Amino acid sequence: MLCDKCKQRPATVHFTKIVNNEKYEQHLCDECAKGVPHFGFGGDPNFSLNKFLAHLLTNDPALSGLGLTYKTERCENCGLTYSQFSQGGKLGCSNCYHVFREKLDPLLRRIHSSEYHKGKVPERTGGKLKLLKEMESLKNELGVLVSREEFEKAAEVRDKIKDLEKKMGS
Repeated sequence: MLCDKCKQRPATVHFTKIVNNEKYEQHLCDECAKGVPHFGFGGDPNFSLNKFLAHLLTNDPALSGLGLTYKTERCENCGLTYSQFSQGGKLGCSNCYHVFREKLDPLLRRIHSSEYHKGKVPERTGGKLKLLKEMESLKNELGVLVSREEFEKAAEVRDKIKDLEKKMGS
């Protein structure tokens, strides 16, 4: 497809604008596109897609004129943002767990099948430690169920705890 303006070079920039359900398209080459203001961004010559996307993650004050209001969460203790955690995979401090809790809980459930990290117990250490861990987990689950008023499930968990206590006693 050739440029709509010069009709000489191949079109590499494609603008689509919809106003009152009418679609307007313009296909321009790189040279002709340099003089066209960016629709919806006030004709800022320094605007770029990279800056726009970076703003979504970093809330760059230089882009505040775009009218974007996305708020980046940042740990007040170490300064880590969630996007930095996503890239590196490591939290900066223990406070990060509280700051990013809403985003970390689904991630932990997917990885550990629980919101709590339970760890692993080697088989050779004996069953008592494993039973203690399981009982602790069930007691936590029981507390959650009671607070949610899911009493039937809570009764089942209570019975499991009693069975484990019997196993530990023998």
